[in-house]
Amino acid sequence: MKIVIVINSIIPAIKYGGTERVIWYLGQELHKMGHTITYLAPKGSYCDFAQIIERNPAVPVSAQIPVEADIVHFQGTIPEGVNKPYITTIHGNGVPANADRNLVFVSRNHAQRFGSNSFVYNGLDWEDYGPANLKLPRSRYHFLGKAAWKVKNFKGAMAVTKAIKGGQLDVLGGYRFNFKMGMRFTFSPQIHFHGMVDNSAKKAIIERSKGLIFPVTWHEPFGLAITESLYYGSPVFGTPYGSLPELVPNQVGYLSNKASELIHHMKEADYSPVTCNEYARDLFNSQIMAQEYLKKYEAVLNGESLNPEIPQAIDIARNLPWE
Repeated sequence: MKIVIVINSIIPAIKYGGTERVIWYLGQELHKMGHTITYLAPKGSYCDFAQIIERNPAVPVSAQIPVEADIVHFQGTIPEGVNKPYITTIHGNGVPANADRNLVFVSRNHAQRFGSNSFVYNGLDWEDYGPANLKLPRSRYHFLGKAAWKVKNFKGAMAVTKAIKGGQLDVLGGYRFNFKMGMRFTFSPQIHFHGMVDNSAKKAIIERSKGLIFPVTWHEPFGLAITESLYYGSPVFGTPYGSLPELVPNQVGYLSNKASELIHHMKEADYSPVTCNEYARDLFNSQIMAQEYLKKYEAVLNGESLNPEIPQAIDIARNLPWE
């Protein structure tokens, strides 16, 4: 099958890049399965397993799709005038104005909140992440995500950490001094900032973490921070919103929207790094993701629609309760 994957950001993503990372691994796995992959991506992109067509912003996307393509896979935006079979993955809590029935969401909850049952879990290539060292001592907690983004509730993560005697928090994805948060400067010596980190730095920190603190106050569509942390043997302590209840069963973490309950549980928590690692490794890998997307491609090529009706937002609430 000749598959064209359209992406709006430069690939590969060396540091931060959730969608970019997932779509890179999807193409890689499909290539391993014998399919011909082409990325239609912005200038600066490169790839050793697929052809890159540099997107020309002055030309309609539909006019840049190779004529030999069997199917096209868009990310969020659906351009006008596409005359090839296609699907669109929705990565956030919104849908295009011209949405149709061939939408795919990234978790069961994500799909349900748009009246859909069409979803594929995000998967990562764990071989690229390297083997996790699950025998290291764990002394700090960590926060992984855009700390400046209010719905990630970095303030809540700090408050939880400070309430635990001797608590220390490594922040991956944030800075001590941040203009975006209203000239915020974090004074606390318990909070350690590392900025945007690559896989090597991420691995070194999370392998020594007692847990990911993830008290989001919106319906998280998926959350790569969750699966990356679990892969490195770190349990998840977060809120019961969006995809979290389906991604974080009791054996690998604890969920509550009450800080006091999270704090109490974390003080007594004792999770197996091996269990966390095996859970993420076996369920959220790029091989499974690619197999599931192939089913979507084949359905569309057979003339089927992925949704009986056009998905529409039912629940995209923000500022959900955090006490």
